[in-house]
Amino acid sequence: MPEIAPSSVPFAAESPVGKSEPSFFALLWGHRFFRLGAGLLFFLVLLAVFGPLMLPYNPNEPSLTDHLTPPTWSHPFGTDDLGRDILTRVAYGARISLWVGFVAVAGAAAVGTILGLLAGYFGRAVDAFISRLFDTMFAFPSILLAIAIVAILGGGLMKALIAVSIINIPTFGRLVRSRVQQLAQEEFVLAARTIGVGDARLLFRHILPNATAPIIVQASLSIATAILETAALGFLGLGAERPTPEWGRMLADAREYFQIAPWTMFFPGFFIMLTVLAFNLIGDALRDVFDPRLRP
Repeated sequence: MPEIAPSSVPFAAESPVGKSEPSFFALLWGHRFFRLGAGLLFFLVLLAVFGPLMLPYNPNEPSLTDHLTPPTWSHPFGTDDLGRDILTRVAYGARISLWVGFVAVAGAAAVGTILGLLAGYFGRAVDAFISRLFDTMFAFPSILLAIAIVAILGGGLMKALIAVSIINIPTFGRLVRSRVQQLAQEEFVLAARTIGVGDARLLFRHILPNATAPIIVQASLSIATAILETAALGFLGLGAERPTPEWGRMLADAREYFQIAPWTMFFPGFFIMLTVLAFNLIGDALRDVFDPRLRP
């Protein structure tokens, strides 16, 4: 029997398996701005949650012996004009600022999203009325509008929270309105209409889920704005009242002693800057990841 010669045809090399596209969270964590912003936010959350539990001082209890003490080992951030530990007050202020930022933006996003959905979907008279309402609110500088609302409602931290929430409603409303007008012309929306899907189901089941990306990005950026606006109202005496350890209120109380005790203003202002920077970095990273054209 003749011997069968081995085939001279070389084996075909295996084609490389294409790499799968990274997940959303992998892309987000790979963004250097998000890692930096998340690290800062994690530090602030730790300070707000555990700082008041670990620090030995009462944020509102005065001490005449520690009047305007510069930073020391016992008082790392120094003390204010009443001898209160600034680090303790900053930690309690982190709780207030983060809480106000999240709650105010959540309320503004909820109301603004509903109004934007109605304006963008129904159009005509509904769109005209809601859009003119937004235009009227945008005609005033946000801080002046917040001052006017607080003047009507009365001072206090809760009134400032409501004012900050109200002035941020048009931002979300216009954003959602624009997105809904784009989605209303998409084929899946037109197909849903032809098979008789109701307006409420179409809005909340089909259109809203496709409009969440810009809402999330805007919410992360608006938290920073809300914290700044709340601090501004507190600085003007229209927000938190004494002796509440709110950062804007702390800046207002310390401005008389800035030249002789600059640490009384530096640390509250520094933590306002740090918080705003954290949310802005996270918002920029979310925008880049949600938009494929901007992905690093």
